[in-house]
Amino acid sequence: MQTQRPSLLEVILKTIVSHTVTYFLLGIFSYVFLDYTARFSDPVIAQYFRPTTDPLVTAGPLFQPIRGLILGAILFLLREPFFHRKYGWLSLWATLVVIGILSPYVGAPGSLEGLIYSKVPYSFQITLLPEVILQTLLFSALVFYWVNHPEKKWLTWVLAICFFLVLILPALGLLVPRPV
Repeated sequence: MQTQRPSLLEVILKTIVSHTVTYFLLGIFSYVFLDYTARFSDPVIAQYFRPTTDPLVTAGPLFQPIRGLILGAILFLLREPFFHRKYGWLSLWATLVVIGILSPYVGAPGSLEGLIYSKVPYSFQITLLPEVILQTLLFSALVFYWVNHPEKKWLTWVLAICFFLVLILPALGLLVPRPV
């Protein structure tokens, strides 16, 4: 039996790194340019989300490798439509948007269930969508390209360095004393 590329380990590792890096970059971008501190301090929203100053929010990127591991296992099982086709990145992105953003089985803000069942204002829910839609687009394109171009060693090095920085920066942030 011939081993088919990509391997399980390759897909999982590249998914972990791609997801964690794009999650962090889009999170920082959104935090700064969408003024998340003000948005998340709104009394209605504060009932649903932790404030941006909460240590768990700071630690958020540290948990993303777990999500990447879970996602990578599924992507390996679906490697044929996602990695072995010309527009596999688009299929991956569409799948993530439909299943992960618009129609998950929980009332997440911005999802169909969230719009119907949560008390989170529609305007707030809609403003969250650009971040997650863009993050999943960047993730899909990046992981597709990286898996399909294993010869690009420079990309592996750049993403590995970014991944370790993404984990080190929040860890250091947790060590900084917070005002009481």
